[in-house]
Amino acid sequence: MPLPVDMGYVTDILYRLLTTPSPTGHTGDVVRLCCAELERMGIRYELTRRGAIRADLKGVRASPDRALVAHVDTLGAQVKMLKDNGRMELVPIGHWSSRFAEGARCTVLTDRGPWRGTILPLKASGHTFNKEVDSQPVSWQQVELRVDAPCRNRRELEEHGFNIGDLIAIDPQPEFLENGFIVSRHLDDKAGVAVMLGAAKAVVDAGASLPVDCHLLFTISEEVGSGASSILHQDVAEMVTIDNGTTAPGQNSSEYGVTIAMADSTGPFDMALTHALLALCKAQNIPHQRDVFRYYRCDSASAIEAGNDIRTALVCFGIDASHGYERIHANALESLVRLLVLYMQSPPRD
Repeated sequence: MPLPVDMGYVTDILYRLLTTPSPTGHTGDVVRLCCAELERMGIRYELTRRGAIRADLKGVRASPDRALVAHVDTLGAQVKMLKDNGRMELVPIGHWSSRFAEGARCTVLTDRGPWRGTILPLKASGHTFNKEVDSQPVSWQQVELRVDAPCRNRRELEEHGFNIGDLIAIDPQPEFLENGFIVSRHLDDKAGVAVMLGAAKAVVDAGASLPVDCHLLFTISEEVGSGASSILHQDVAEMVTIDNGTTAPGQNSSEYGVTIAMADSTGPFDMALTHALLALCKAQNIPHQRDVFRYYRCDSASAIEAGNDIRTALVCFGIDASHGYERIHANALESLVRLLVLYMQSPPRD
């Protein structure tokens, strides 16, 4: 019998994750949240030197074992320059367009504490610039941060404690709708983290026996490329990454069911592991589809590039408007939890 899935827990922890700011470089708060959840479930874990989490669900056999991985860090921005007009020039953290930054409310994380602000285009007033508001280019050089403090010049910014390099957390603005849709920034990859915790809870609550140890890995720098490069235990034979699948035109991902990636921009995923996941979906009637991503990399890529000799696969929740105002459906989250629980209980491939 399939283990019961607590979707109330999955959506609750997802909301808590979303409302805990964690741009790459400022992940301490969300790491502490995840650690508290692991402690509550009685799951042993350790922190790496940089602050990523390795947790362990013990199995009948210790090695070679398997891992699940999701990343807690999100897109964000950083102060590039304090400007003479009392505003701040920005650079992005991670790969995202300034098109989705325009109008965003945010928090500037200074040495003295947080300040609220808004990211605006350089020409933000139609009453002043008329049609130039619509014709200005889209780039990070065309936006600036207006902080909610009385700062009219660079000197006043400095007096308030703003500095070059300050990190900026973008407001997620989460909405959980009654029809199952979830709309928010940073669903990539906090939805993946919620799914992984939900799968772990299902195993722990049922007291299920696993055939082999399964490590839960929470990485803190996927959005800037290093991800799972240094978090793996050396006896891990295979790793399943949980991340988003894009539901844009030209893609086969869906906001419903599981999307299993066959390849991304770094090449094909391990066919044996990937087909084992497809077989589990088919055997248990989990709705699913396959996709190939051309402009995409994940924790699997960073693990392989670091020289780890492991099989990797990528399972996804379909997401609309990735790296923008994202939308997913709870159906995909539930389908993913079911698949991961089945995977953890499945016989190992030596």
